[in-house]
Amino acid sequence: MSHRRIIDAILEREGDTFTNHPKDRGGPTKYGITQATLSAWRGVSVTTKDVKALTEKEARTIYASLYITLPRFDEIGDFRLRELVIDCGVHVGTARATKWLQEAAQVKADGHIGPITLKAVNSGNANVLYKTVLAFRIRHYGRIVTNDPSQSSFAAGWANRVAEFVTG
Repeated sequence: MSHRRIIDAILEREGDTFTNHPKDRGGPTKYGITQATLSAWRGVSVTTKDVKALTEKEARTIYASLYITLPRFDEIGDFRLRELVIDCGVHVGTARATKWLQEAAQVKADGHIGPITLKAVNSGNANVLYKTVLAFRIRHYGRIVTNDPSQSSFAAGWANRVAEFVTG
């Protein structure tokens, strides 16, 4: 699966509408890009209006750069595992997704992909790594809801998102 197809799938999951749900910790969001991410990307503080005005083209560029190339997820050899880790990075942060991948590969989980991680991941059993990362993700969502019941309103959406990777 190409990066374009991975980003297409992310955009389909995230949707193209602006949201600012009062319980959503991400705050104002469009195409799944939060106000904080857009500010970091542009290098300046942005407003809710800026988030509303975000274009799909810029969102795609942000995903390609911040969620694929920069964390080195593009160097994961198995495309199915790559797609899962990228989507995890989008949803829970690239550092956490990287640590899950590293824990699955049984290397030091420092949140940064380097040659040791890449060697372990790309020479490991991709199916086992995939299932392990997916399990970490499911447990993470369970802990969020357990620790903060106000987040339970998002649980069905999270479950649907994970289910795509179980059945896909």
